Amino acid sequence: MTTSAGNARPLRSESTGSDDRSANRTGKDAAAVRSAEAADAVEVLALVASLEHQAFARLAGDSRQAPGLEQSLALSRLAARCTERRDRVLARIEELGGDAVAALGRFDGLLDDFDARTPPSTWAERLLKAYVGYGVADDFCRLVARGLDAQSAGLVEEVLDDASHTELAVRELDEACAGDQVLSSRLALWGRRLVGEALGVVQRVAQRPEVARVLDRAGVAGALPVDADGKGEAVQTPATVFNELTAEHTRRMSRLHLTA
Repeated sequence: MTTSAGNARPLRSESTGSDDRSANRTGKDAAAVRSAEAADAVEVLALVASLEHQAFARLAGDSRQAPGLEQSLALSRLAARCTERRDRVLARIEELGGDAVAALGRFDGLLDDFDARTPPSTWAERLLKAYVGYGVADDFCRLVARGLDAQSAGLVEEVLDDASHTELAVRELDEACAGDQVLSSRLALWGRRLVGEALGVVQRVAQRPEVARVLDRAGVAGALPVDADGKGEAVQTPATVFNELTAEHTRRMSRLHLTA
């Protein structure tokens, strides 16, 4: 009996060693997953920061072209708030261990093609472009943010929750379209063109591997277009993304009593 008990000791020791190695591997795997998720979050946050950075320049330009001093002042204040929101997002990127400037630079020129293809010819068209065209980008960021960690997701929601510019655009456009059916019809057509071009931007951004992985974590069916190691060819963005963005666009146009 003593011998039997003695024989049991090394068996327990071997099992403990195996358990330790397994726990070590599990710990390393978990750390690798957290690191990969943080890197993906940095990319999505950089997208949000870039949109705010570009909105600052756009609103500052709109301020110079505003038809009146009141609108000019309002837009200049909105532009200033964009920089505050941008910097909050950049600070979160740094907290996650990312290089904020480098991450922001990866989205440099993101909207250049969109802007080149949709030059507004009137103040009303400029307002609608900001409300509809750039609104699609914000909606996409909200959708992707569902796949981020709680702190980052909360920050994105806060940053995109400022409705001041939306209210300004809706008020101005309501006044401009009141009793002017010709303008309303023209803006409805303009809105359709804007959303089509904006969805093209979404298509390109959604196929970035990091963004696609966060979409997948957000529960968007079929959103993961790359291999597990981050390599591979991108596939078409899932229809669920476009369906949700199109529904939001319809709601925006309805606020203006315009046909989507």
